[in-house]
Amino acid sequence: MNKLPQFQDDNKALSLMQNAWASALNPLFSAQNQSQILENVALINGTTRVNHKLGRKLIGWKIVRQRASASIYDTQDTNPTPEIDLVLVSNANVTVNIECF
Repeated sequence: MNKLPQFQDDNKALSLMQNAWASALNPLFSAQNQSQILENVALINGTTRVNHKLGRKLIGWKIVRQRASASIYDTQDTNPTPEIDLVLVSNANVTVNIECF
């Protein structure tokens, strides 16, 4: 899906809501179409830098496979090189697959 479908209707409120939803969601759909799946990424108990291979600033990420229990978060707000890598913090050693978009 490249864009959120919009349905033609005479209801002005519905049209306004659809426009608002499309404005918020269409950039995410576009970014996810240009995503990279990084497989078998070994995260340590602590901070791990991962090259996201996008060639541009990272918009977002999600774990698509996690092989053990761990709490994982990013520190992208303070990452000096967001166009190159994703900085993840984990509370355990764990291997994951990550979708970067």
